[in-house]
Amino acid sequence: MGTRLRVGRGIGKTETIASIELLSQLKRRGHPDAPPPLVSDGWGGHREALIEVYGKVPEYGGLGRPPSLKKPGKDWLYLQMVKQRENGRVIGMEPRVIFGEPARVFATLHPNTAYVERTNLTSRHMNGRLVRKTLGFSKRLHMLRAASAWEDVVYNFSRAVKTLRLEVNYGSRRWLQRSPAMAAGLTDHIWSIDNLLSFISIPNNT
Repeated sequence: MGTRLRVGRGIGKTETIASIELLSQLKRRGHPDAPPPLVSDGWGGHREALIEVYGKVPEYGGLGRPPSLKKPGKDWLYLQMVKQRENGRVIGMEPRVIFGEPARVFATLHPNTAYVERTNLTSRHMNGRLVRKTLGFSKRLHMLRAASAWEDVVYNFSRAVKTLRLEVNYGSRRWLQRSPAMAAGLTDHIWSIDNLLSFISIPNNT
């Protein structure tokens, strides 16, 4: 969370499908055995997606019918922040521990959804296909995927995030601006769009 790095994106007709896609990406990108600690709002099928992607069928003890349903891991940490509404307005948040020991969950995770809500707003500013009530929406799924992938790359490597800057006070320079990729240690500078287009392999149909 401290880097604001986007490490995956799920796109699907339901939140469960989108969550399964996102978690499958995380599984391939450094979390092969168990999910990282997660916080989400109260919507969507994140619980079901976690079990689908990371759950394991218990070992058969030799008695009765063999188990077939996947079970969550004992070391998982997952917290939901459920919004409390009154007359359509949010009046509070209720934290619900879905997986993990409550004390460990609250010690590890921040009980808010500020990060995901901020990145959702940023997406609507950066990607015209996600703006509400627009004629610029994607008519084809693969075009939405392409636009979203480009948005994530630009955000991670080319966008200076104010909350990530470091105070250096070097000469006339007070701040070192940093992108999420810099904060995560993936690069040492903010990339220009020319840099991205020069280094990213763009597939074609020829």
